[in-house]
Formats: sequence, C-alpha cells, structure tokens
Amino acid sequence: MPETVANVPTPNKPRTGLSGADAVRFFGSPPLFKREDLAQYQAIRDHITAAVAPSDFLEEIWVNDFANLLWETQRLRRLKAALIEATAHEGVKKVMRPFCMQYGLGYSAEELARDWVSGDKTAARKVKGNLRKAGLTMDAVMATTLALQLDSVERIERLIASSEARRIAILREVDRHRSVLATAMQQAAQQVEDAEFEEIPSQQTEGEAA
Repeated sequence: MPETVANVPTPNKPRTGLSGADAVRFFGSPPLFKREDLAQYQAIRDHITAAVAPSDFLEEIWVNDFANLLWETQRLRRLKAALIEATAHEGVKKVMRPFCMQYGLGYSAEELARDWVSGDKTAARKVKGNLRKAGLTMDAVMATTLALQLDSVERIERLIASSEARRIAILREVDRHRSVLATAMQQAAQQVEDAEFEEIPSQQTEGEAA
C-alpha cells in the first residue's frame, strides 16, 4: 500500500511542525545510537513534517512516531548488511574448505579465513585465485555467508516488516483524523449556510407585514 496522506482541508493556518528544540522538549531526545547522524535524522524528520504539514499536536505525535520508525527501518537495513559483512569470513571458511582439503594448499580453511578477515593481501589473493579456478566469484562467499546467517537475517526482516506496517498504520490514522475533521468542518459550514438561509425569509416577512 503506498504511503500517502489524504489531501483534505485542515483548520486554521497550515503549520510547519515543531522545531528541533520543541520536538526534544515534548518527545525527548531522538532515538539514535552512538555515532548515528543527528543532522541526517533531523533532515528526514523535517522532510516528513513538510510533507504532512501537521495541523495539531496529535498529528505532531504521529509525525514524530513516523520519523522514528523510518529511521529504525533504515537502521535495520544497515545492520543487516553489516551483519553479512562482519561474518563474511565464515563464508570464506566454508567455501574454501574443499579447496584446502582436496588440493593440499598447505593451510587450513580456518587459517585462510582468519588471515583474509585480518586484511592479509596474500590470503585475499589465494581466496580470489581459488574461486576463479572453480569459476566462482566473491558472490559465492557472500551467498554462503547469507545462508549461514539466514535465521538472523529473517528476524531482522520481520522487524523491518513490523516497522513498515506501523508506519502505514500511522498514515491511516492521519487519513482518518483528517477525514473526520473535514467532515466536521463541512457540517459546521452547512449549519452556517442553513442559518443564513432561514434568516432571510423571516426578514422579508416582517417587511411585508409592515
């Protein structure tokens, strides 16, 4: 479902959203890990605020929650990639074990993986060279690493899906809130028009009676 907000009237003058200082005052410090970029988080929040144009404090709360969930989703995707990168030596070890056993390369797969992850250039050449002999590339190592970490990756994917579902739920609440507000405004306007319509005939009747 596309993440869109209904384009319905909002009361009074459109708002630009809470400032960074006011957001911290009401919602606390942004939920960032150490070394995460506060300026990037604030830029994302500002873009969301500009797109939604919150009309009251309830919508400010939704904007804040939406920004936090979007940041969480991006973080989880980064962490998933980081997990694969950090455990790639396990993929190297598994992929290279048959080469080390069959061809007697003079070192074990564990030793090769250890040297490879430490940045040893000789180990890197050995891994690349043996992969080339078998018609493989580093994609084979990364695919093997993914398979080894599949349970963890799937758990991260479920967290991402949950975060995305919560974002969609927020947008639905904003849609519903604005729809109800627009209906109330239309009813109020209709009541004013009806009152004016009823007032005119009564004035005419008084004139005729005079």
